[in-house]
Amino acid sequence: MIVPFSAGGGLELTARQIGQKLTERWGQPVIVDNRPGAATILGTEIASKAAPDGHTLLMITTTFAINPSLYGKLPYDPGRDFTPLIQLTVQPNIVVVNASSPIQSVKDLIAAARAKPGELTFASPGAGSAPHLSAELMRSMAKIDMIHVPYKGIPPAVTDLLGGRITMLFTTVLSAAPQIKAGKLRAVAVTSAKRNRMLPEVPTMAETLPGYELNALQGIVVRAGTAREIVQKLGRDLREIVMLPDVRERLESEGADVVGSTPEEFAAALRREMVTWARIVKESGAKPE
Repeated sequence: MIVPFSAGGGLELTARQIGQKLTERWGQPVIVDNRPGAATILGTEIASKAAPDGHTLLMITTTFAINPSLYGKLPYDPGRDFTPLIQLTVQPNIVVVNASSPIQSVKDLIAAARAKPGELTFASPGAGSAPHLSAELMRSMAKIDMIHVPYKGIPPAVTDLLGGRITMLFTTVLSAAPQIKAGKLRAVAVTSAKRNRMLPEVPTMAETLPGYELNALQGIVVRAGTAREIVQKLGRDLREIVMLPDVRERLESEGADVVGSTPEEFAAALRREMVTWARIVKESGAKPE
């Protein structure tokens, strides 16, 4: 099971939990292989060259759907080289500011940006990432001018936000929740259509900007050409595992909603995601770092 991110992240924890359940079910070990690099392109390319026998799975996030429109050329074709197995989760990003900031809401944020065009800064874990493009959509819909400050990951961005060196950050609910609960960060909005159950008091972006909705996903794909009966068995086993109480509970503790889709449902969802993100990349003019 290839994870195209560094060790220690939420996706790896998910992979290890699911891998352990598969090991117990199949009676053979499932090995989690971290292959970070190049905005997930390195690990995805490795998976694209695996034998189509169902023995190599690839964990994916929204980046899988963003990269085709962000990069002029990829060493793989996400539509041609992979067969979707299951969408595990969907979850929003969250907009946070320093707790000492005068910004209390999206309305305040927009007003501040209009009062000082080009002075407010927003951080993300990298150009072209889902949090970056979520901010670009807000900037476009609200018709405001802000400066993007890309970081190599969320932790250094959080550090600078706590230090007052940036205005706001788009990130995951999981990464922001501890600092919000500690009173160091203030949640301004979530990017989903509905409020998040972990932070029900935090409004959605759409409550101020009607029509705004963006979510992040986690899923699993396999090499294209894998026999249909293997794809169906993998999908079925994975759906049963993700619905187990302990697996579901851990995923929901990250602020995610469990999906557990069929391969066909996930294929359709990925096609929709690619269209959505391609539009946002084009409108924002986002470029890789």
